[in-house]
Amino acid sequence: MKAIWKDTVLAESDDTIVIEGNHYFPKGSLNEEYFKDSETHTVCHWKGTASYYNVQVNGDTNSDAAWYYPEASDLAKNIEGRVAFWKGVEVV
Repeated sequence: MKAIWKDTVLAESDDTIVIEGNHYFPKGSLNEEYFKDSETHTVCHWKGTASYYNVQVNGDTNSDAAWYYPEASDLAKNIEGRVAFWKGVEVV
């Protein structure tokens, strides 16, 4: 699987976990140069508190386009630290 935004591969892995239609990529599969920490956090009633990354490609920023659970709940331990995408990032 690949996560692509603005014709740039943000992450690539054959080891994604799909939950609720989202592919969660291993953190090591990210091209880290495109990711900047965000101050945004949200809470999922069963996965826990999510943290976000802003994605930056060629001077363009896609705010909070990637999220992960640094400390997932017991029900979601299998995706702890893995990264998922939205906001126009294509996963193919």
